[in-house]
Amino acid sequence: MTTSTTSTLTLDLGVGGMTCASCVSRVEKALKKLPGVQDATVNLATESARVVYAPSAQMDAQIRRAVRNAGYEPVSPEETMPEDLSPWAGFAPVAIGLLLSAPLVVPMLGDLLGKHWMLPAWQQFLLATPVQFILGARFYKAGWHALKALTGNMDLLVAIGTSAGWGLSMWLWLSAEADTMPHLYFEASAVVVTLVLLGKWLEARAKRQTTSAIRALHALRPEVAHVLQGTGEEADLPVAEVLLGDRLVVRPGERIPMDGLLQEGQTQVDESMLTGEPLPVTKQPGDKLTGGSINGDGRVVLQVSAVGSESVLAHIIRLVEDAQAAKAPIQRLVDQVSAVFVPVVLVIALATLLGWLAVGTSVEVALIHAVAVLVIACPCALGLATPAAIMAGTGVAAKNGILIKDAQALELAHKVDTVAFDKTGTLTVGRPRLVAFIVPPRSPAARGSLPPEGALAPWGGPAALASTPDVDESAQLAVAASLQSGSEHPLARAVVAAAQERGMTVAQPDGLRAVPGRGSEGEVGVRSYLIGSLRWMDELGVDLGALAPEAQRLQGEGATLALLVERTTAGLSPRALMAFADEPKAGAKEALAALRARGIRVVMISGDNQGAALAMGARLGLGADEVMAEVLPGDKAARVAELKAGGHTVVMVGDGVNDAPALAAADVGMAMGTGTDVAMHAAGITLMRGDVALVAGALDISHRTVMKIRQNLFWAFAYNVAGIPLAALGFLSPVVAGAAMALSSVSVISNALLLKRWRLRRD
Repeated sequence: MTTSTTSTLTLDLGVGGMTCASCVSRVEKALKKLPGVQDATVNLATESARVVYAPSAQMDAQIRRAVRNAGYEPVSPEETMPEDLSPWAGFAPVAIGLLLSAPLVVPMLGDLLGKHWMLPAWQQFLLATPVQFILGARFYKAGWHALKALTGNMDLLVAIGTSAGWGLSMWLWLSAEADTMPHLYFEASAVVVTLVLLGKWLEARAKRQTTSAIRALHALRPEVAHVLQGTGEEADLPVAEVLLGDRLVVRPGERIPMDGLLQEGQTQVDESMLTGEPLPVTKQPGDKLTGGSINGDGRVVLQVSAVGSESVLAHIIRLVEDAQAAKAPIQRLVDQVSAVFVPVVLVIALATLLGWLAVGTSVEVALIHAVAVLVIACPCALGLATPAAIMAGTGVAAKNGILIKDAQALELAHKVDTVAFDKTGTLTVGRPRLVAFIVPPRSPAARGSLPPEGALAPWGGPAALASTPDVDESAQLAVAASLQSGSEHPLARAVVAAAQERGMTVAQPDGLRAVPGRGSEGEVGVRSYLIGSLRWMDELGVDLGALAPEAQRLQGEGATLALLVERTTAGLSPRALMAFADEPKAGAKEALAALRARGIRVVMISGDNQGAALAMGARLGLGADEVMAEVLPGDKAARVAELKAGGHTVVMVGDGVNDAPALAAADVGMAMGTGTDVAMHAAGITLMRGDVALVAGALDISHRTVMKIRQNLFWAFAYNVAGIPLAALGFLSPVVAGAAMALSSVSVISNALLLKRWRLRRD
C-alpha cells in the first residue's frame, strides 16, 4: 500500500521470514542503503516495513528487491494481516517434532528412576535426523542468508548450536568401539529444534491477538450496500462501487455501510466500536451517520458524504495502523544492542568452548556448554518487547475511543504533569446561547430585554421587544444575524439561531470581512457595521456609554459578551450588547478532579474576558490560578510554550481550527474527535467522543503501555544477562536453554496481552 504527501511517498510492505531483533536491524539497513529512501522502520510484531522515499521510477520494485536480497520475502500488507484462524493452526510441524523427540527424552527420565531404556544409536539417529534437517530446515535457510549478508540472527544461532549437537553425536557414535554404547546428544538437538518451533508457534498465536483491534475494525466494513435508485427501488451493490451523493437504505440491525447524513427516518445507532460510547445514540434527520456503526430498530435513508479513504472508519484504521507500525523512541536502545548481539554471542560461545577445553574437560562437554550458550542467547524477546506492547496498548485504547497516532505520543504522554484545556467545545458543551440582547436606551424607562438583576436568564422573547419603543431591537438583531450568517464560530451560530427562533429572515451581508480572533465587519443594506469582542471594541476606542454598567454586571456573572456597532459619520456607535452563556460538559468537573488526583496540574485557556473565564472555571472546580483568560487564538501556542518553558511536560486538549497550533506546540496534543479535522491532524492523540474523562484514560493507558514496554525489555535482557553466564558455566543443558529461550518470547507477548484487559475508569 502506497500513500503520498507533497514531496515523499510511503510504502507499507509485509516482510516474511523475520525471527528476531537482528532481522529487523538487517532489513532496515538494507532499505536505508537504497538511494532516495529517507526513512525505513521495520516492525517484528507485525512483520512489516514502512518506507518513506522520494518519488522515483521503479522505487517500489527496488524496495522489494532489497528486502529479498537481504534474505526475506516481500509480501503485500493484506497477506500479513493475521486471519481468524483455528487456535491450532500451524501446529502440525510442532506435533511431528514432539512425536519424534518423545522417544529420545523418555529414556532420560527413566535414568532418574533407575531404568535403562536408552534406544540404540541407529534408532536415535532415525528419530533425530528428520527433526534436525526437515523440521529445522527453516533455520538453515534463514541462517545461510544471514551469513551471506555478514550478519547474524536467531536462526543462525539455532542452526549452529543444534548442528553441533547432532554432529557431535554422529562423531561419538561412529568413533565408538564395537559393542559399546556411547552417550549421545541426539535428544538435545531434536528437543531444542522442537522447543524453538513450539515457541514460534505460541508466539504467532499470541501475535494474532495483538492485532485483533485492527482485524475488528476491518470487519466493521459491510460488503454490500442497499443503493436507492431514482425509481425508488433498492439495488444491492458492493460497497466499493458506492459513489459520493448516493442514497443508501439501512435496515434495522444492519451496519451502516458508509459515512453520510440521515435524510429519512429516525433511529438509535450503536457507535461503541468506533467511539467506545456504550449507549446507543439517537439520530434524527440531518444528523451524521458513521460507517461501521450498527443501526437500531428504524429503517433509515442516508446520503453518502464520504467514501473510501476519506471515511471516519478508514481514518481510524489508518491512525491505529500508523501507531502500530511506528517505532517508539525507547526502541533505539534495542536496535543498538541487537546490531551487535549475535556476533558477541558467537564470540562468547567460542570462548566457552575454549575455556572448558583449557580447564581439561573433554571436547564433548565443552561443545555442549557452547551449544547451550548459542541456544539461550537468541534475541527473539528483544525484538518483540516494544512492538507487542504498543500493538496491545493502541488496540485496546482504540476500542475505548482513544486513537493514539504515533508511538512517540504514547511514550511522552505517561510523563505529562500539566494538561491545558481549551474552553469552548472541550470543557463546555460548545453550543452557547444568546441569553441577553440589550440595546442602548434613549430614555431611562427603555431597558430593552435586560436579564433580571443578579442572574443570567434566558432571553425574554417577543414580549421583550414590545417594551422598547425607542429602538427597533428586532432590526438590530437582524443586522447581527446577517453579519454572523457566514461564520462557523459558536457565538455566531447562537446569534443566527436566536434570529431564526423569532421567525426572522437572515439576509446576506455585503463585503463581509473576518477579523481573526476579534470579529467581523460588513455592510447590511446601505449601513456599515462591526460585530465582535469587547476587547476589539476597546482597541477601536468604542465608548459603551449607557451599556457599560450592564456589560460590567454581565461579565461578573460569567457571560461572554459581544458588541454590535455601526460606523457613522460621528464614529463607531454601539447598537446592541449581546451576552452568551455556555454550559460545562456533563462529567467535566469530575474528570478534572480525577486528573488532579493523579498529581497533574490542570489549566483552562480561554479567549473570554477575565470575569466570564473565572466564572466558568469556578463551575468546573478550577481556581483563579488555573484559568488563563483573554487569550487570542494565535496566542494559545505561546501560552503552551510558556508552560513547557517551566520544565513541564504539557498536554493540550482542544477541538477547533484555532487550537491546531497549540496542539502542535504541546508535548502531546489531544483533539476531541467531535471537533475539526485540522485539530485531529495536528494532535498525537484523538479522543473519538467529547468526553473529558477520555483525557485521563489516554494518560492512563499510555502509562500502562510504557510500563509494559519496560517490563518486557527488563525480562528480555534478564533472560540473556542471567542465562548466558549460567550456560557458559555449565549450569544449563541445551534442552533447558532451548526451553528458556522459547519461554522468553512467549512471556513477553503474554505480558503485553494483559493490556487488553484495560478498561476506561470513571472516578
